[in-house]
Amino acid sequence: MSQQLEKPKIFIGMGTCGLAAGAKGVHEAVAAYLDEKKFDADIVKTACAGTCYVEPLMDVHIPGNSRVIYQKVKPADVGKILDGHREGAPLKKKALAQWSNGEPDYEGIPGFKDLELNQLQNRFILHNCGIIDPDSIEEYEASGGYTALRKVLVDEKWEPKVFVQFIEDSKLRGRGGGGFDTGWKWSECAKYDADEKFILCNADEGDPGAFMDRALLEGDPHAVIEGMILGGYGIGATFGYIYCRAEYPQAVQRLNHCLEACRKKGYLGKNIMGSDYSLDIIVKEGAGAFVCGESTALQYSIEGGRGMPRPRPPQSVEAGLWDKPTVLNNVETFANVPRVVNIGIEKYLSLGSEKSGGTKIFALSGAIKNAGLIEVPIGTTLRQVIFDVGGGIPKKKKFKSVAIGGPSGGCLPESTLDYPVDFETLIEAGAMMGSGSMVVCDEDTCMVELSRFFMEFCADESCGKCTPCRIGNTVLLDILTRITKGEGRMEDLDLIDEYGKYIMSMSLCGLGKSSPAPALSAVKFYREEFIKHIVDKECPTVKCEALRKYIIIPEDCTGCGACIKPCPTGAIMGQRKEIVYLNQELCIECGVCYDKCNFLAIL
Repeated sequence: MSQQLEKPKIFIGMGTCGLAAGAKGVHEAVAAYLDEKKFDADIVKTACAGTCYVEPLMDVHIPGNSRVIYQKVKPADVGKILDGHREGAPLKKKALAQWSNGEPDYEGIPGFKDLELNQLQNRFILHNCGIIDPDSIEEYEASGGYTALRKVLVDEKWEPKVFVQFIEDSKLRGRGGGGFDTGWKWSECAKYDADEKFILCNADEGDPGAFMDRALLEGDPHAVIEGMILGGYGIGATFGYIYCRAEYPQAVQRLNHCLEACRKKGYLGKNIMGSDYSLDIIVKEGAGAFVCGESTALQYSIEGGRGMPRPRPPQSVEAGLWDKPTVLNNVETFANVPRVVNIGIEKYLSLGSEKSGGTKIFALSGAIKNAGLIEVPIGTTLRQVIFDVGGGIPKKKKFKSVAIGGPSGGCLPESTLDYPVDFETLIEAGAMMGSGSMVVCDEDTCMVELSRFFMEFCADESCGKCTPCRIGNTVLLDILTRITKGEGRMEDLDLIDEYGKYIMSMSLCGLGKSSPAPALSAVKFYREEFIKHIVDKECPTVKCEALRKYIIIPEDCTGCGACIKPCPTGAIMGQRKEIVYLNQELCIECGVCYDKCNFLAIL
């Protein structure tokens, strides 16, 4: 990212995560400072750099020195930070790191790559995110953008079949969930002759806890567009759609802006870069239906119909959108394509595992210190991802589970932490890589309630077309809900297994074929917790409201009295500055005392 600066630049992370943390106020404070101090500097709006847990981020780059990243910036901090840089003394207590780029470093501030969370990461796809202005096609070009497209179409003039074989040899697998061989899918579509073919990008991203695609579209949209153009060339596509959920307004706005910039530059439209290939791409906004992440449902939605899957064959590569040969890949898959072309197959394969080249982006959330986006080589272990990159569990809590792959993935226990994160291993363990969400759970998580939550999501999002998914998911939800209320029966555990496997084997699309996975894996790995709910009518984590029976631990009670007055029934007996106790006959189990206690004395 080395570049010659003519004047200072101030970068503000204004992706969705940054804006949620208060980046707009930081931007306003920077603009006010520059106006008041008559300080001539450019303000650049960047996107998510992955370190969401320390947003808002503000970088300051003074010509002749490295670029410093400041964390958890408040509007009140802006003046001190900028004054320090103007005087040659960065505000080290707010500095997270510096981008070491060949220019003189500031002493006492670590390099971004030297941070502990980056030791196992490889920002292969995220290399531009949080660094360049994503709205600027010129900055993308300066970082190497569109060189892959020029190489294939103009400089070396690869034949489409040669290019597709190149992608197949790279072992690039789809990053959207199924992990299908990208080159194989493209080669199948290329076999069919048609007056029209379509290249589609799935940016629907409906998994709870998933924000990888959104961050890529906000932070490096041109990488996705370039990958789509290259894919379209390989299969002979005549038109392309980016199907993006309307809940991502910044991504939609940015994509439309960048697509128009591509048309002006000659990267889209007739005779791209003077070649014989022509293609245009537009954005289609979706209404946020989870089932529209399934390829055929997505295609029906683009056509103006209700998003519902259809039986296959024929496959989409033969008869997809408007019954024309169609290829669909997700955001991260397309972002890989230009990078693979630029570095070559051998180097790309060296990044991943034996069966899968490259890296994988994950969204880390839940009970994790370093919540945000990470990118690691495929084959990195779960333990390395959660503890070395993610920083482990906050507040000295114990790790309990990681829900990987979204609501249709699986919940994996501590015994699986040394499993490599790859497509085959995770499926064998009872989960799947999915699009890349990882929700980490600590000891306070109720696995029965978590599996009920995921099943509720899948039941709500079922399109209802096929009976196994429409009825089966609802039946599983009823069983899990009953268990959380203390009304479960031991035979329910066998029913969850039986019904779950039936739903997965008989459902029409990927939603039903994977929706029972969280419940099946939870029963498999946390069976004793289910039995505790069923037999003892207790929730060990006190998360199931219907099973809560609050008690006060005398040795932990400080006598602060915070729980006495809020109790609506006067069940807290005693006075301030003395140990209190709970009258179970008066307790209505509302949980107010639990919420008010600051010393973990109430369970």
